[in-house]
Amino acid sequence: MITTIAILVIATIFFVNGKVRSDIVALCALIALLITHVLTVEEALSGFSNSVIVMMVGLFIVSGAILQTGLAKLISAKMLKLAGKSELKLYLLVMLVTACLGGLVSNVGTVALMLPIVVSMASGINMSVRKILMPLAFASSLGGMMTLIGTPPNLIIQQTLSNAGGQNLKFLTFLPVGFVCVLIGTVILLILSKIFLSKSDDEKEIGNKTRKSLNELIREYGVLNNLSRLKVKSFSSIQGKTIIDLDVRNKYNLNILEIRRGNKGGQNNLFKNIEQKFVDKDIVIRKEDILYVSGGKEFVYRFAKDFQLEVYDEEERELNDTAADSMAFYDIGIAEIVLMPTSKLVNQSVKDAGFRDKYNVNVLGIQRKKEYLNENIADIKFHSNDVLLVQGTWQNIGRLSRDDSDWVVLGQPLEEASKVTYDYKAPLVGVIMLLMVVMMVFDFIPIEPVTAVLIASMLMILTGCFRNVEAAYKTINWESIFLIGGMMPMSLALEKTGVSTLISDTLVSSLGNVGPYALMAGIYFTTSFITLFISNTATSVLMAPIALSSATSLGLNPVPFLFAVTYGASMCFVSPFSTPANALVMTPGQYSFMDYVKVGGPMQLIIGVIMVFILPMFFPFK
Repeated sequence: MITTIAILVIATIFFVNGKVRSDIVALCALIALLITHVLTVEEALSGFSNSVIVMMVGLFIVSGAILQTGLAKLISAKMLKLAGKSELKLYLLVMLVTACLGGLVSNVGTVALMLPIVVSMASGINMSVRKILMPLAFASSLGGMMTLIGTPPNLIIQQTLSNAGGQNLKFLTFLPVGFVCVLIGTVILLILSKIFLSKSDDEKEIGNKTRKSLNELIREYGVLNNLSRLKVKSFSSIQGKTIIDLDVRNKYNLNILEIRRGNKGGQNNLFKNIEQKFVDKDIVIRKEDILYVSGGKEFVYRFAKDFQLEVYDEEERELNDTAADSMAFYDIGIAEIVLMPTSKLVNQSVKDAGFRDKYNVNVLGIQRKKEYLNENIADIKFHSNDVLLVQGTWQNIGRLSRDDSDWVVLGQPLEEASKVTYDYKAPLVGVIMLLMVVMMVFDFIPIEPVTAVLIASMLMILTGCFRNVEAAYKTINWESIFLIGGMMPMSLALEKTGVSTLISDTLVSSLGNVGPYALMAGIYFTTSFITLFISNTATSVLMAPIALSSATSLGLNPVPFLFAVTYGASMCFVSPFSTPANALVMTPGQYSFMDYVKVGGPMQLIIGVIMVFILPMFFPFK
């Protein structure tokens, strides 16, 4: 017992100090429990086989797909119309939506689904994510108290009451108290987050703003000014020809930048798939291809007339969807490179430099001092310190930074590639996400929540919502996974050595004869205290029988006391590892352990005091 307490106290000190990463602290505590033989190897590793951990991994992938396909931006744009530019409206909207969703889905699932959406919304109004991500996590826990399935402790007290021959708690039995809890929590959090979470991210935001986005580069170089789209029709004589056959650069003074190949999935936008083809010498032009051509309009129209191509005019461009009629960066990207003064390319023309032949990239524009050159590029001669905007596949652009010493690549092209969203996959991701929620909510579907999450995460990968499998793996926050997996066995150690039972019995027995309110306060805050160190599920399993026996021994209605257990276990905000939802937002929100203490501590205390008086109003002692 003493060994377990010592390990727990030391781990807590390191958590509070914050100088060592929280996942490392959790793993060190786990190793200490192994070395001291408090836990067996099987017991120590049980946390990593827990369904919550597996579910978290799957939900990170689902969340990543929501970001990767731009669905988060799409949803956030709809919500932002309601919030406008007001941080207060955005805060209230996030709290309301998250709480409602938290009543139907686990708080882990709720946070994982809402996290990318909320980050995108905050970015849209230049709001620091620190102000909103912790309220997001807390709102999921508050909302979980509105329904029977909102959180595991609710199910545990229902089972405890049912086994004792008491009344069965219905799906919405929790709603009245839960609604009051959400209302109170929203007001308290609004005040506390303004006081303690208003630390500015200005330096980071300024740094981000100095980076040019891909679309900003396209606009800066005026690429779209000379960009035309030509569609290959069934009667076009260009079909079956290669770029070498056409020789458009010499004959028409044009440059074919890319070929967009439509929709593999037919007319159904749900399974829409877009292929971007970089124009190399071997590519064969097919019917329905869309050619993206750079050059003067008179040359474009002559080329289109010679090969019976359809020209999309500006009016039609406005009517078509964005993915089809503007530059996209799914497979083909852009980057800036600066020519060194010693480069052998200086005084060579773009045509003679052979960028396309040697490196499989196009030169879209040249920045020379403050002037941008994008017409008749093939004949322009390079000067030292020219900045070139080049286009090619992301892999070939990545090669530019290591294949030659004649230039320096600005930025990190491969990092930019990872930020590109597959927006045409957004409807598919929305359907997969909806199916996952349905499988988790409705009991008549014989699929466990963790299975539903695994199905959804695999569908996200198999349907091409990520660039590759490695991109899916990168969405997983391993720090959170190892933090929760490492701390879960601590609850087993506390139970195994009798620490939990000793604390619970001592506190509850000392307050039993004082009165029902004192007993309820004792049960509530004992549960709340234990949940600081072990999972809320384990705490509920431990405390529910104690609350039941304490109430019945005094001839009181056990329902309010059991509700005190589930609220005490679920309303734990003072620690990042007391609930997985708290841990999920720790890294993206850049929170320290003390941030949770400052905001979660007062909130946990205030809600606890209020619940002690509110619960008997809905569920009388007698």
